[in-house]
Amino acid sequence: MNPTLVQRAVWLAGITLIAAIVALAITRRDAGSNRNLPGAIAVPGTENGYYTAKAAPYGPTPAHRRTACGKPFLPTTEGVAHPVLPCGVRLYIRFQGREVLTQVVDRGPNVPGRDLDITKALANRLDLHGTQTIQWRFAK
Repeated sequence: MNPTLVQRAVWLAGITLIAAIVALAITRRDAGSNRNLPGAIAVPGTENGYYTAKAAPYGPTPAHRRTACGKPFLPTTEGVAHPVLPCGVRLYIRFQGREVLTQVVDRGPNVPGRDLDITKALANRLDLHGTQTIQWRFAK
């Protein structure tokens, strides 16, 4: 085997080992930075572990009787529609002092300026009317 290739392989292995050690050190350091927030996890770009989003209620229509996740869309269906998160992902939604555990049940929103759609049943539970700013985070 060519000595230059062996030397490159050794250098690459050394660099990979150093990168892994640095990544582990950063991860361990960040794990302790959120101890004052019970139940919250560190979320990059947030101060309290919650994202903010614009959300509005929506309900079933004759053309929208099933969610994109395959569930019947009934007036009692509680959940959120998100354009990217997979079906079934559990989220905490917080609005005006109320917090509920829910999940992604549909795709959307299809309205510019909104990040989430909230089913009417869940919006009623949160007392959310019209487009509002909410907070949300992933459930553990």
